[in-house]
Amino acid sequence: MITHLFVYGTLRQGQQRWRYLAPFVVDDGHDGSAPGVLYDTGHGYPAARFDRAGSIRGRIYTLDADRLDECLQLLDEVEAVVFDLFRRVVVTTSTAIEAWAYEYCGTSQFPEIDSGDWLRFSCPGSGPDSR
Repeated sequence: MITHLFVYGTLRQGQQRWRYLAPFVVDDGHDGSAPGVLYDTGHGYPAARFDRAGSIRGRIYTLDADRLDECLQLLDEVEAVVFDLFRRVVVTTSTAIEAWAYEYCGTSQFPEIDSGDWLRFSCPGSGPDSR
């Protein structure tokens, strides 16, 4: 059973959709990455494709196993899985953890976020290597 979630955008702590994920998280999570490319949709959220060469930076959380179905059902709704905007996929993170993640279903008509880090892109000057 996969009980981890890799988040890279609006589900990250401090972002607008964190409130949906927070009740199901059982740890502080840890930074990590997953193979893929991150895109700027221009709509206030990023789009990830995990079937491309590159690296997406994010955070990996352990989910409450007893509430896993409830969590994934809610996140599927929040991430518009029912409208085929995103789909839930399994990724292997840089720390060798298999985790759920949400992948954009469309083509990559959006500009790539070179750093692979939505927080660094969306909040310039707030990243760990900002000055």
